[in-house]
Amino acid sequence: MKKLVAVEPRVAALVEYEDRPVQANEVKIKVEFASPKHGTEVVDFRGVSPFIDEEFNEEWKMFMPRAEGAARGIVFGEFQLGNMVVGSICEIGADVTEYKLGDQVCTYGPIMETVIVNAVDNYKLRKMPEGSSWKNAVYYDPAQFAMSGVRDANVRAGDFVVVVGLGAIGQIAIQLAKRAGASIVIGVDPISHRCDIALKNGADYCFDPTKCDLGFEIKKLTDKLGADSIIETSGNAGALQAALRGIAYGGIISYVAFAKPFPEGFNLGREAHFNNAKIVFSRGSSEPNPDYPRWSRKRIENTCWELLMNGYLNCEDLIEPVVSFNEVAESYMEYVDQKPELSIKMGVHFPK
Repeated sequence: MKKLVAVEPRVAALVEYEDRPVQANEVKIKVEFASPKHGTEVVDFRGVSPFIDEEFNEEWKMFMPRAEGAARGIVFGEFQLGNMVVGSICEIGADVTEYKLGDQVCTYGPIMETVIVNAVDNYKLRKMPEGSSWKNAVYYDPAQFAMSGVRDANVRAGDFVVVVGLGAIGQIAIQLAKRAGASIVIGVDPISHRCDIALKNGADYCFDPTKCDLGFEIKKLTDKLGADSIIETSGNAGALQAALRGIAYGGIISYVAFAKPFPEGFNLGREAHFNNAKIVFSRGSSEPNPDYPRWSRKRIENTCWELLMNGYLNCEDLIEPVVSFNEVAESYMEYVDQKPELSIKMGVHFPK
């Protein structure tokens, strides 16, 4: 059997493995579909993640060097790639009572032929309703961060909302903002195909930020008022600068992206100073949630799974391309790393 591994920075390969025995609390899943994570995983894959030589210290709430002699955060040759899997349970441990052989499930996992996971009190191991879409299921992870971004932006009925970056998270944020009652939803991305999909799924307008003064266009569409909320998922310094220019007085910028260091020239004066902008850093997996104790990551996950499985969210257009597992190493390097403009979220199917 084979699994997808980063054997060195920016090099993916299928390598052989053997399964360990399934423990009493576990199930083994024969994987049928999978998807990688196009955001933070790419930073790891390129070998430029702060988590390689540092770790986020929960006690101090800051990045600190790893202890002397400790393993690096990412070890190439062992670093398994992938985010979500969908498949059928083919083996069950003695203590598992909530699942049976043949159940189709979705969970977090690397791109490999079989995945072994805990199946006792594990709400992240989700049963797939009959007739549900695997494409919606593998959006379980990005949907959570989109929902957190929309909630942290305090999107309300009648608001003017902008979503910057129309990748996996941004596309779901478009749908959620429109369904939350926003009167105008504006998508922003330099890739025209992504804009076309966003317009199909809820955006009222889309702009290529490289071809216009984005802040000015936002002000024109909102009768000079500006956006009540801007959800920033791109991590681009120019995008944040444009957001500060296009935000309404006292508006909220929900910063979802895990950004790289900004280049010289980024300016927190000018419109940022005059518009009294509020920048809220949004991370759905950080606890306690801003709305604790009413909301937690578990509630976000439960809500997203329900919306994905009942068709409230539509991800059919968002999984492209769908590649064969046999070609996944080359496809990962092309569509996820080298030419990300060709894919929003890549899907993987496993030959039967």
